[in-house]
Amino acid sequence: MSIPFYKYQGTGNDFVLIDDRSQTFPVSKALIASICHRRFGVGSDGLILLQNAEGYDFKMVYFNADGGEGSMCGNGGRCVVRFANDLGLFSDSTKFIAVDGEHEASVSGDTIRLKMSNVKEVAQYDEFDFINTGSPHYITYVDHIEEVDVVNIGSEIRYGSVYGPKGGTNVNFVEVIEDNHLSVRTYERGVEDETFSCGTGVTACALSAHLHKGWAGPVTVETIGGTLEVAYHETAPGEFSDIYLIGPAVKVFEGNLDI
Repeated sequence: MSIPFYKYQGTGNDFVLIDDRSQTFPVSKALIASICHRRFGVGSDGLILLQNAEGYDFKMVYFNADGGEGSMCGNGGRCVVRFANDLGLFSDSTKFIAVDGEHEASVSGDTIRLKMSNVKEVAQYDEFDFINTGSPHYITYVDHIEEVDVVNIGSEIRYGSVYGPKGGTNVNFVEVIEDNHLSVRTYERGVEDETFSCGTGVTACALSAHLHKGWAGPVTVETIGGTLEVAYHETAPGEFSDIYLIGPAVKVFEGNLDI
């Protein structure tokens, strides 16, 4: 069985995308993990199926690199929007459905503006914040982000006694560069490694920084893979709407999978 696939990346967060409007892709955790494997497969941080959904331009079904179906992926969302646009499913703006609900997005060149889910609660503790932006995120602030052992510290928190029994969490390390400007590094669950960028993580960090610094936004965020922007509106203390993740998403290559 040969299946066409497409490789996209958004600030270095890379994904295998498959047009599954016929819903013929044989979903299995082992198969998806093998496709995402960087030595024996195509190699990616995740796999996304684009499917039909009544009332929407398309449905996004996201799988982590370990083959398990994942929570919302912001950069994956931007990439699937770019993919849908390349397929001719819409021209400038779109509405689609994902695991966390409805999303809107627009395309301008390589830049994708993706509306994220509203945030209704932010948990703030002495040493970290916790925000769910479609995926759960632990956020802690550091002075020298380049010196942080992201993988070891991140995995300890992800599998630790607080979040491990609940399915784990993504872990973000944040350095404030200047007003409305952050640097972020993220350990992603499901990938179980540091990724070049994490869209829901970048979004969570921007909202956290707003609460700590009182910034009006938008917030510019530097990641290993490039620069993203987060715009938002605080509707009440710790509650946000009109949250947008803005940045590039591009096709890298395409091919066929023999499975």
